[in-house]
Amino acid sequence: MNSSVAALPLSALNSALTSANEALTQRLPSALELKHQLPLSPFLDQQIHAHRQAVRAILNGDDSRLLVIVGPCSIHDPKSAMEYARNLKRLALDVSDQMLLVIRAYVEKPRTTIGWKGLAYDPHLDGSDDMAAGLTLSRELMREMLRLGLPVATELLQPMAAGYFDDLLSWVAIGARTTESQIHREMASGLGLPVGFKNGTDGGVAIACDAMRSASHPHRHFGVDSQGHPAIIQTSGNPDTHLVLRGGHRGPNYDAQSVAQVKLDLAKAKVAARIMVDCSHANSGKDPLRQPAVFNDVLEQRLQGDTALIGMMLESHLFEGCQPLSTSMNYGVSVTDGCLGWDSTEQLLRNAAERLREHRAAH
Repeated sequence: MNSSVAALPLSALNSALTSANEALTQRLPSALELKHQLPLSPFLDQQIHAHRQAVRAILNGDDSRLLVIVGPCSIHDPKSAMEYARNLKRLALDVSDQMLLVIRAYVEKPRTTIGWKGLAYDPHLDGSDDMAAGLTLSRELMREMLRLGLPVATELLQPMAAGYFDDLLSWVAIGARTTESQIHREMASGLGLPVGFKNGTDGGVAIACDAMRSASHPHRHFGVDSQGHPAIIQTSGNPDTHLVLRGGHRGPNYDAQSVAQVKLDLAKAKVAARIMVDCSHANSGKDPLRQPAVFNDVLEQRLQGDTALIGMMLESHLFEGCQPLSTSMNYGVSVTDGCLGWDSTEQLLRNAAERLREHRAAH
């Protein structure tokens, strides 16, 4: 410790400490405390293990099904999220011979500047930032989705929050803005589950290549342990990383020509060509209703024999579009990025499953 600070009398030290940023709320529970409060049953624990293995099998080419991460851009209302999850479970059973459907349960949202940061931070949607309630609600909600039998995916944005959910997840995204962050690469290296790194907002894949290589190695990094204490964390390295193409400032990167270039870039970086396409963001020109066109283009590439394309991601809710946060909001409509509605999502995925069946029968 800096000796000049250590020598201060206690009253002066307290004054020095409180003059900086102050804690806004009561102390939050540790990750371990919340896991004890909302535990996983042995059955769910085994289910999550099986789901992670299923995702790995797709990444490794041992399972020819498509991996589809699908669901709301963000969850703001548990009731509509669970209605969506029940719909998705019924569909997942019907297409399970061709696709593994994983529900997006995004409770943290990256913001370009400012805005609502997600259910984990502000569950009451009113700026009160009751994070103790948000973390609890987020974990409860993910656990309910698991009880339906669905694999759960999220984006891990704040490494200190990862420990509250990591045991529930079968797939994780590291976003375009955080893929370059060494802190997130180190965190990913310690996760015992598949991680998709998005390409940077410039649309290039060099940053994501570095991220995947970094995350594949063991690290020792500063972090917090399960009890919330600062600690040096030892990770074992994560072999189950892959690239997520989301387009960039120059436009989309899901077309066959872009994918061919990406595969060359991956080969040059000595990174395995395991590519998921995010059908939203810059790939759809931020028009949610363009997602089916992107999805079908990627599906066509896959049917033409490009097995490096292992799956897709869709932003989808009960109803299409988006809305601002307000006191009177429409049920089942996103409050962040615009989404595809459920009916269009179901039709898209059923049609894709049928095309995959026909292709398999013909070959």
